[in-house]
Amino acid sequence: MFGIVQFSTGYQLMGLLHIVAAVVAFGPLFLYAPLHRAGETATIARMHVRVSLPALVLLWVFGMGLAGMSEDSFKMSQTWLALSIVIWLALLGLSWFVIRPAIDDRTAQGRSRMAAGLGATHLLLVVALYLMIWKPGA
Repeated sequence: MFGIVQFSTGYQLMGLLHIVAAVVAFGPLFLYAPLHRAGETATIARMHVRVSLPALVLLWVFGMGLAGMSEDSFKMSQTWLALSIVIWLALLGLSWFVIRPAIDDRTAQGRSRMAAGLGATHLLLVVALYLMIWKPGA
């Protein structure tokens, strides 16, 4: 689809930064469970606060940049874009209120909270990827 549509260089750069921010925001989350089991809570905490959360914020910045640079057909009235923003807010909430407090908690309840937060995050990531790729309602 993108091979026949002409995008400006600025739009392509913004798209690349958006994808890189997504990889940086969500990539480390796949390491949290094994690191948590190994007792590396300080490593997870540093990675979460210094890497994942800032990248999650940049993901929104670059996504809004893409929406602003798009044609009228991709503005905020699009269902896929509005749902993506709601999912981003849910991901930010999960990251701050569920995963971050569970990082230092080595109890069974802490491990359970970490697993629930990571599982919900991964599920929402898949839904967001679906919305970004197929753009239902566009």
